[in-house]
Amino acid sequence: MSEAETRRLSKVVAALVPCSRREAEQYITEGWVRVAGQLVEEPQHRVGTELVEVDPKARLQAAAPATMLVHKPAGMGVADAQALIAVATHWVGDVSGIRRVKSHAVGVVPLLALPVPASGLCVFSQDGRIIRKLHEDANVIEQELVAEVTGTIAANGLERLCGGLVFEGQALPPARVSWQSEARLRFAVKGIAPDMVPWMCTQVGLKLKALKRIRIGRVPMAGLPPGQWRYLTPGEKF
Repeated sequence: MSEAETRRLSKVVAALVPCSRREAEQYITEGWVRVAGQLVEEPQHRVGTELVEVDPKARLQAAAPATMLVHKPAGMGVADAQALIAVATHWVGDVSGIRRVKSHAVGVVPLLALPVPASGLCVFSQDGRIIRKLHEDANVIEQELVAEVTGTIAANGLERLCGGLVFEGQALPPARVSWQSEARLRFAVKGIAPDMVPWMCTQVGLKLKALKRIRIGRVPMAGLPPGQWRYLTPGEKF
């Protein structure tokens, strides 16, 4: 069938609903439209005599930049963690109500990156307000981390971890550090990057075996499984 005998999918949807061309494109990119039973997300897709169906439950969401939370597995870099933001790895427990669209992959900025050996909560955002906040307020936003350690801590080790360590002539900011178990320390830090934790541990006789970030500001990782992601809900604030 020649191009002259086909029509742009967005034009077909606009006539079916009916709605504006812009709204038709949104129905398509949000995954509400099927052509011959197959999901199609490209408004420019050409159709001829195929059956075009718009889900009767379709509801357009307000166009807004998205922020995604990823549970990064240990050993994974930033680019690979961002690549996890896909249909197959979208957590079924996501309660944001946000429907994934392809545009959510455009202009995404990684924020407060974790070291490759660490696991846990990572943030990727298109939202300029969140990008600015996590850049400008990085030193005052608390991060909660769980460190699995081995070794015997020095007699005053816990106190030194909480305040008193000096790195390259500069005193580290105070931290809240406590034992979760015999082999796990909980760190709540501001102005201390996660990649400093291995060094901090060595200063008090401990060796870091594993590090996981479980909270950034007021946003916890909670039940998000490793290798999966969810949207930041409208009501969540860092």
